[in-house]
Amino acid sequence: MNDRSEHLAGVLEFVKGLELPPAPRKSRSTVSGGPQTAFDQVKAQALVVGSDVVSFVAGITPETRKDIVNCTLLAQLAASKRVPNREDIRGWHKAYFETLTHLGWVIQEQGFAEHREAGADFEAHKAILSIATVLLGPAATAFAVVQSTLDAMKSMTKGQWITVFKRESQTAKAARFQVTLAEPTPEGGSMIALMAFELKATATLDQVLFLKFKSSDVTLQYASSRVTINADVLQAARSAIALRVAAFTQDYVASLPI
Repeated sequence: MNDRSEHLAGVLEFVKGLELPPAPRKSRSTVSGGPQTAFDQVKAQALVVGSDVVSFVAGITPETRKDIVNCTLLAQLAASKRVPNREDIRGWHKAYFETLTHLGWVIQEQGFAEHREAGADFEAHKAILSIATVLLGPAATAFAVVQSTLDAMKSMTKGQWITVFKRESQTAKAARFQVTLAEPTPEGGSMIALMAFELKATATLDQVLFLKFKSSDVTLQYASSRVTINADVLQAARSAIALRVAAFTQDYVASLPI
């Protein structure tokens, strides 16, 4: 067995050996891997995947969209099992990034920095857009998709997405969540923008994304990075990843109309 084969075999063993939380009862009968969303290559799409808001620019293939959703979900499940203390936000994100790296995600930067608001008020969705502007560029198609996704979430104050997102992202006075955006490259592949957020407040959080806080009452840490995926690793592990998350997708994934 050559080095490449040994590496890919090691990835498969890693996926199969990951410890995950117990699967939701209502989803145990799920037998097909991946979410039931009808992915469409010719249009932009967005989903809430646990504590992750995942968006796709037109041109990303359905297979790649499904892979990205499955990878982000598996990484969240593995992190939640490994770091059950929901107050240990940084430890959870460390486990999340490590799992993605084992799945072939090449993450350039994982360091967290503090986001500071210039004014007296703080709104998480505006902070996300501010950080996305730096990472993506204000005129980029990718930035417009992130903005449309957040607008859609804001307009839907009720529904499955808010139930999933709040359950997976929030504790009483803290929240951790991610924003993932995939866009096609000229070479036919995909480039992913990954933003991870850690929010701590002095008051109890009823909701995170669209409530206004005093800037002095909230601390927001973030990490942002451009990410590529090792296609060989993903192809080798695709079926195994889908199998591991199959029992969870119905309970963790919700589509957003954008």
